[in-house]
Amino acid sequence: QVQVMESGGGLVQAGGSLRLSCTTSGLISDRHAMGWFRQAPGKEREGVSCINYRGSTTYADSVKGRFTISKDTARNMLYLQMNGVKPEDTAMYYCAAVKSWYCSGSWWSNGNNDSGQGTQVTVSS
Repeated sequence: QVQVMESGGGLVQAGGSLRLSCTTSGLISDRHAMGWFRQAPGKEREGVSCINYRGSTTYADSVKGRFTISKDTARNMLYLQMNGVKPEDTAMYYCAAVKSWYCSGSWWSNGNNDSGQGTQVTVSS
């Protein structure tokens, strides 16, 4: 059974930084794409960033240039460095073990990944 656990969320002022972390267990192979998606109250899920098994990354337009995804395969960790945060970044952030080697299609959609309970990020203006 795949388990995913996120940490690092919190309250931050606009323009500040946060680093989210994620650890997984139960994955049969390390050749999974991994990603971060978010969901704010009353809004649809948004795929924030994804990194495939080769290390290629994708970002939502809304976070390009501000967020950086990275992974430490040896430590089984995934990170999301969030710089220059904005109030519109406020959401619950989820780490996703994508059921694919690649960040294709709507990888963040329910059923296409295993995710954790999420970590709340709140940005004050």
